[in-house]
Amino acid sequence: MTTTQPPAPAPRPRRSVLYMPGANARALAKARTLDADALILDLEDAVAPDAKALAREQVAAALREGGFGHRECIVRINALDTPWGHDDIRAIAQAGAHAVLLPKVQSAAQLTALADALDAAGAPPDLPLWAMAETPLGFLRLDAIASGHARLAAIVVGTSDLVKDLHARHTPRRDGTLLARSLAVMAARAHGLAVLDGVHLDLQDDAGLADACRQGRDEGFDGKTLIHPNQIAAANAAFAPTDAELACARKRLDAWRAAQAAGLGVAVVDGALVENLHAADAERLLALAAAIARA
Repeated sequence: MTTTQPPAPAPRPRRSVLYMPGANARALAKARTLDADALILDLEDAVAPDAKALAREQVAAALREGGFGHRECIVRINALDTPWGHDDIRAIAQAGAHAVLLPKVQSAAQLTALADALDAAGAPPDLPLWAMAETPLGFLRLDAIASGHARLAAIVVGTSDLVKDLHARHTPRRDGTLLARSLAVMAARAHGLAVLDGVHLDLQDDAGLADACRQGRDEGFDGKTLIHPNQIAAANAAFAPTDAELACARKRLDAWRAAQAAGLGVAVVDGALVENLHAADAERLLALAAAIARA
């Protein structure tokens, strides 16, 4: 039996995805000026319990006001089994978010419950769902979660909660979360989803941030979630194709097309074989670069 992977999603740059606390009005206003590809307007971890209602109101108002330009705006709500989750949904369902992010997803049933609640609140029927993988059980079930709802569009890795649950340690090489992060990339690629790496917690560690961004890029992530605007430049640089990569992609694609026109199955560029898989990856890189340039 022949199986095929789903087509890759249309390239939308998600190199830098910045968490913005919903209770901080100044941060929400500043978000409109930042060079991030996407913003996660946060109603969950970044908001104290006594500020949940304020955050909900401010995020909904900011979305309705707009002005975020090319930036993708995702709202991270509180889990539906908390006192705040359903109120979050009612507040933001029709506010104009590009997606809704559910924390600590451990089953596909949670995505169905989220979609049902959004539908009941009058959200657009095609509003995308994003899922956070941040618990051991969530990572172990990622294949079922990633294929569990047609509206699921992205997996967001939450390494901070995972490290806590594993009784592991935050280390420069992030060895303790390598398996989980790899499972997230695998599940996302198997089911045609975007996938975002976890945050870098040390705001003074610029070199470590750059290393973590490059590591995530090399592992296959589309981008990195961030906790401070000062981290945006490093993520944008690491997750964008370099000039050398783009030149190589063009060269390979030209050679591949010429070989195809000549009825050949492969091409040779600088002594290396170029097959269909190399041509497809070259097209992906060029499309991503074009999308970044348009943003």
